[in-house]
Amino acid sequence: MCRLFDRAKFWWKNWVPLLAEVFGIEGNIFRLKITEETPLKPRYEVPDVLTSKPSTVRLISCSGDTGSLILANGKGDLRCHITANPFKVDLMCKEEVVMSINSLGQLYFEHLQTPLKQRTTREKEENASIDTSQENQEDLGLWEEKFAEFVDVKVNGPASIGLDFSLHGFEHLYGIPQHAESHRLKNTSDEDVYRLYNLDVYGYKIHEKMGIYGSVPYLLAHKLGRTVGIFWLNSSETLVEINTEPAVKYTLTQMDPEAAKQKGSSRTDVHWMSESGIIDVFLLTGPTPSDVFKQYSSLTGTQAMPPLFSLGYHQCRWNYEDEQDVKAVDAGFDKHDIPYDVIWLDIEHTKGKRYFTWDKKRFPNPQRMQELLRNKKRKLVVISDPHIKIDPDYSVYAKAKEQGFFVKNHKGEDFEGICWPGLSSYLDFTNPKVREWYSGLFAFSVYQGSTDILYIWNDMNEPSVFRGPEKTMQKNAIHHGNWEHRELHNIYGFYQQKATAEGLIQRSKGKERPFVLTRSFFAGSQKYGAVWTGDNRAEWSYLKISIPMLLTLSITGISFCGADVGGFIGNPEAELLVRWYQAGAYQPFFRGHATINSKRREPWLFGKEHTRLIREAIRERYALLPYWYSLFYRAHMTSEPIMRPLWVEFPDELETFGMEDEYMLGSALLVHPVTEPKATVVDVFLPGSSEVWYDSKTFASWEGACTVNIPVTLDTIPVFQRGGSVVPIKRVIGKSTGWMTDSPYGLRVALSTKGSAVGELYLDDGHSFQYLHQKQFLHRKFCFCSGVLSNSCADERGHYPSKCVVEQIFVLGLKKQPSSVTTHSSDGKDQPVAFTYCARTSTLSLEKLSLNVGTDWEVHIK
Repeated sequence: MCRLFDRAKFWWKNWVPLLAEVFGIEGNIFRLKITEETPLKPRYEVPDVLTSKPSTVRLISCSGDTGSLILANGKGDLRCHITANPFKVDLMCKEEVVMSINSLGQLYFEHLQTPLKQRTTREKEENASIDTSQENQEDLGLWEEKFAEFVDVKVNGPASIGLDFSLHGFEHLYGIPQHAESHRLKNTSDEDVYRLYNLDVYGYKIHEKMGIYGSVPYLLAHKLGRTVGIFWLNSSETLVEINTEPAVKYTLTQMDPEAAKQKGSSRTDVHWMSESGIIDVFLLTGPTPSDVFKQYSSLTGTQAMPPLFSLGYHQCRWNYEDEQDVKAVDAGFDKHDIPYDVIWLDIEHTKGKRYFTWDKKRFPNPQRMQELLRNKKRKLVVISDPHIKIDPDYSVYAKAKEQGFFVKNHKGEDFEGICWPGLSSYLDFTNPKVREWYSGLFAFSVYQGSTDILYIWNDMNEPSVFRGPEKTMQKNAIHHGNWEHRELHNIYGFYQQKATAEGLIQRSKGKERPFVLTRSFFAGSQKYGAVWTGDNRAEWSYLKISIPMLLTLSITGISFCGADVGGFIGNPEAELLVRWYQAGAYQPFFRGHATINSKRREPWLFGKEHTRLIREAIRERYALLPYWYSLFYRAHMTSEPIMRPLWVEFPDELETFGMEDEYMLGSALLVHPVTEPKATVVDVFLPGSSEVWYDSKTFASWEGACTVNIPVTLDTIPVFQRGGSVVPIKRVIGKSTGWMTDSPYGLRVALSTKGSAVGELYLDDGHSFQYLHQKQFLHRKFCFCSGVLSNSCADERGHYPSKCVVEQIFVLGLKKQPSSVTTHSSDGKDQPVAFTYCARTSTLSLEKLSLNVGTDWEVHIK
């Protein structure tokens, strides 16, 4: 801990002492906190995001020069070199400076001040001899700002903070969602900085750094040999400036990886600025991408384990008209043999936009409607927004009003704003009592007409206020604890999703996993459910930008993410709709959605051929559900992203660092969606000089480290399986995930250049917490080596009875036809297996097997 002084002079010429603290945290994380030593009143420190109080480790004080301090972790390989005057921190790994803090001298900290009207006569007299009239005018203007007709009065003056970070040797930065921008962060200018400020932006523009629905103030920097992260824990409006000074350019032939690691002339400077709060920043030192993911999740939590149904296809529209409409759409999927799991209802299902109610004319018997869906083993999702219609006869409003559960305006009255129901008040989800009460609204006895197949969608929770400044809440509105809205704006939606998820868990008495989709989010939102990219447009450019947007969400902890298939706004042409379904089938959250004034676009409304193509894309999603579910388990347990930019899987290949039109799904599948109209060919980069890749449909193979021209027609989804992987699939596709519980498995074994492969399968009941509390799960490992494919236990703690069998095995890349294939079971019995071998594709096919997925066995190929 050391003390430093704010270098900024304010108009009454005070210097303000600041307190700086450096902590070591388990997992090679450093934390730096800077705040006023004696603030006028407490400054806001973001609560509830960190999963627990971080476990600190003792930092060893090493000898430093006069006026400096060196702190090292237990191993001594990571050190913080702190200089007092001028204040600077160098984060060092061995002898390399990885990151410098305040090396550009951009630390600033506007301290809280006595309200102007309370200034004493003595203070005025002390300044009377100094001509500060112009300076006073400039500073006084910051105490009161106008946005249209709204006036934002800052009672204790401006209180912004800022700090710069220099990343040495780094040119590639990623993160700080949400923006409709490229995956790799770009250099900024004075007029064009990345903004983190949650806003309802209908049909947002693409390739802009404007903040939209969610904010995660966390970025990653990557170079050959190291990945690091910066997590800026602040929930007020935040701006991020980025300036990269690249190294001398070399061609790849001139620069081998080792030489590249040594070059240190490149540098990226990142300047964080927030409107209020304190400086509270976590430095994640890696050194690998996987290490950084684990470090971040140790702070904010891993992705919640979703119920299996939520990984299926979701059908949504603003709005399905009534119970008959729901019944007809549900029947349409069966008629056209298209699987789906969830149908959604938007705001029109309620009585006058009063959440937790039903429009009795449109939905006279919601429980009967849900029973219809239950019989099909399907679910219902309905919307619940944070604004509550001002209506004394509306019980939710009346009870919240009575208990003082609404956000207040600066006068202490209930804040009132316009949203879908008209004049509304907004629940103060920052108050634990409000969250507890709100969670109770989901109880079956309270939420009349709801059943255990009903799940929730939180929308408009930025919060959206139609006639507010920037269509949101005034910054001087007052929350629980007397905190102004400016302090916690970006975390408001986080709290609603948290309360909603806890409500769904409570209604099942803690037994069932929730599913909650939210539009607004913050760091840590992954603990409570899924996120989507908001009100996109039915245009090719929005399909294309959805990929980098989802990649950025994925590497910042939010794996359960997706974009509205088809585009929310507008009417997609048939080709665009097909291509979007094909892309969405290989993205974590898979939902078709459309706005109220768009044409109906259920999958069967575009002609037989387009219906067939959409059906095939959705069925491919369902076939891969075992792989998807296993990936979510790994995300939940080990914080590995599900949808991964290529640089994550191939961190030592420079060519991958800027790629965003293709990605890895887990470590086994490479996906390159077609995002251009009338495409006849796509250029796919297959990374890894020692890798081999297989076309998932034709089984054609290519060596890695090359770009391949892939011919495409409208029925082509370019997906490639990585050599050395085993991908489990479902052989029989049902009407929904519920129909597929006991259906047989297949294994796609893609051999590496060394003739080996590994993979896994995770299995549990798909809906409860028994996997966690009672260890009711199966985690199996598949391994192919020296001609033997084995199925063994990957986690001895888990036990779960399964009737499922592996019915089919494909082995890709088998160079010669075997003479025999036999199975060897755990009871010692050997059985010969009929097989088919295709010399043209080097593929071995084993059919009509009956190998229980939960027991040990081997397949011997000779």
